[in-house]
Amino acid sequence: MSHETNTAQIIEEQALNREEKKYVRPREIAAFALTSYGLNNLTSFIGSTKQYFMMSFLGLTGKQFGLLGTVSTIWDALDDPISGIVIDRCRTRWGRLRPFLIFPMPFWAISSILFYMVPGDFSGTQKFIYALVTTIIYGIGFSYLSGWELLLYNITPNTNERGTLIATQKFVNLFTWLPSLVPVFVDFVPGVTKNAVTQPEVYSGFSVFFVLVAVAGALFGFFVMRERVSIATKEEMQNSGILKSLKSILTCRPLAVLLLSGFFGGIKSVGGASEDFFWLNCTGKLSNRLLCSLFTGIPNYVITPVAPSIIKKFGLRTTAVSAGVFSGVAYTLLYFIGYKPTGNYWLDFVIVTVGLTVAGLPNHIMGVCDPLLKGDMYDYLEWKTGIRNEGIVNAAMGYVNKLSSSIHALLSGVVFDWIKFTPQKDIYGNIVPHKDPKVLQGIWGIFCLAPAAARFGYGLSLLLFNVHGKTKDRMLVELEQHRNSRSEAKKQELIADTENNND
Repeated sequence: MSHETNTAQIIEEQALNREEKKYVRPREIAAFALTSYGLNNLTSFIGSTKQYFMMSFLGLTGKQFGLLGTVSTIWDALDDPISGIVIDRCRTRWGRLRPFLIFPMPFWAISSILFYMVPGDFSGTQKFIYALVTTIIYGIGFSYLSGWELLLYNITPNTNERGTLIATQKFVNLFTWLPSLVPVFVDFVPGVTKNAVTQPEVYSGFSVFFVLVAVAGALFGFFVMRERVSIATKEEMQNSGILKSLKSILTCRPLAVLLLSGFFGGIKSVGGASEDFFWLNCTGKLSNRLLCSLFTGIPNYVITPVAPSIIKKFGLRTTAVSAGVFSGVAYTLLYFIGYKPTGNYWLDFVIVTVGLTVAGLPNHIMGVCDPLLKGDMYDYLEWKTGIRNEGIVNAAMGYVNKLSSSIHALLSGVVFDWIKFTPQKDIYGNIVPHKDPKVLQGIWGIFCLAPAAARFGYGLSLLLFNVHGKTKDRMLVELEQHRNSRSEAKKQELIADTENNND
């Protein structure tokens, strides 16, 4: 019994020492946050406007848009395993992961602009093929850009510093309000210019702007950030083998749980894709989305910086589970309250805004929890196998998540066909609000109930995540010992080589 007590004390002392050791420079924290900021602006813009643009201006039907996600996923199934192996086995003078901030840039930058161009002489089928090819190019770029996401877990082995990096990243991303300006320009610029500038041209202009911001952030991050977690040598990677790596991935319980929670969490995108449809059709103005966001985002400026402290006090898993369930309850209650509970336009707007604010309170806590859970999963695999196969793991996760996304994308389009929605246009081809009460109630249901289901599924599935408590403490201490042994062995090997060369 005393031996077990002494072992536990040693593990606890080593864990405290590990948490106190610092690696990351302030400039790197800034570079990490700004890189994320540029890319987040771009992906937020695309995520919030792509479906609306393609259905409204490119002319895709709901089923065509859903099919677009399904077919592009088949291509990703071929591309993701290749990108994962390339990322894991990459060794360059700039590091293993930093180069993936640069190499994929032409793919995602060009395709992001092509999304918002409308070929005038194309038939319906040709427009679908155009959208599909552009989506595949975009997917290739972001398959290899995933190497940048893995950089977080290699900048520092200190889990507290990871938390600081993530919290800083999420706080800076709170200022990703530039995409929210798009509806304002869409509503007012064509009218001010008497349609000399059309709505599609507004989207095209913003796409170029967000690409430039993302490129600038990626370049800055490449030159400033460094990698510090020791990695396996080429010989160790060869000895581990791809099949052995795949076996360890398939039997990894934390990975399976994260994939399950990710599937449920992704259902929120079905509701997210309906946002522009809701604000335009149910409230009469697309720009009301911006007005609402001015208030819903305010609490996050307080919650995000304290998220690491909340996680440290209650535990990572408990915090993530509680946040998901709380948000699920809030979205469900909001649906039953309705978007016109009083009949007074501005009072109803206030009620909806307050409801969305309450439902969104846990969003940025979950935003900090997710990458930390992912980091624990990567560490768990290294603990069990001795190898960091983040590229292959990330590719496997990406593949499953894209399969899930194809289901979500299909649902995002099909649900609008279920409620019999068709865009209404004026004589200039601009979109105007729908009037059918049944259609409007259907949009409201999509807007609230999809996020509710997503949050409940996310939170409850994480109850199965087993990297926590004493198991996690032991894992981190033993990992540090293994990494130190590897670094010392490499150091001794270098000294031996130097002595042999001198002889």
